Amino acid sequence: MVRLRVLTVADWPLWRDARLAALTEAPHAFKSRLSDWHHGGEELWRARFASPASCNIVALLDGRTVGMATGLPWDGGGCELRSVWVSPGARGSGVGDGLIEAVGTWARRSGAVTLKLAVLPHNGAAFALYQRNGFTITPEPGELLPDGVTRERVMRKELR
Repeated sequence: MVRLRVLTVADWPLWRDARLAALTEAPHAFKSRLSDWHHGGEELWRARFASPASCNIVALLDGRTVGMATGLPWDGGGCELRSVWVSPGARGSGVGDGLIEAVGTWARRSGAVTLKLAVLPHNGAAFALYQRNGFTITPEPGELLPDGVTRERVMRKELR
């Protein structure tokens, strides 16, 4: 059975291991690169927890980390979903749905009315996951990617 765990600053090693696994396994799915994080010391990893208003969650199966997600507040009455990853062996088992729901619950409790995210345009599996969970593509332009031409796609979900 998969268990979701909301992390505290003391859990930074667990977050580090999950993030490095995600960047190693699916570098095509993130703007960040493994080299951006791989040599980071404890201070870099603890900085992820600097904002007490953030929510960092991992999914555990038999003591192994099989997924991760982050929720961050943003101006305008909403929150942002970031860093979603599910390990290949756990894909298709509802882990991604559970992580998204957990961040959505956190966002509602934080008073957010909207949850948004940015996804790389070629990540079809992520689009399918987000659409299945009620997100729709917006006309809002995402950040420009390193190629200088392509932009992230912004998706949004109204929280009820």
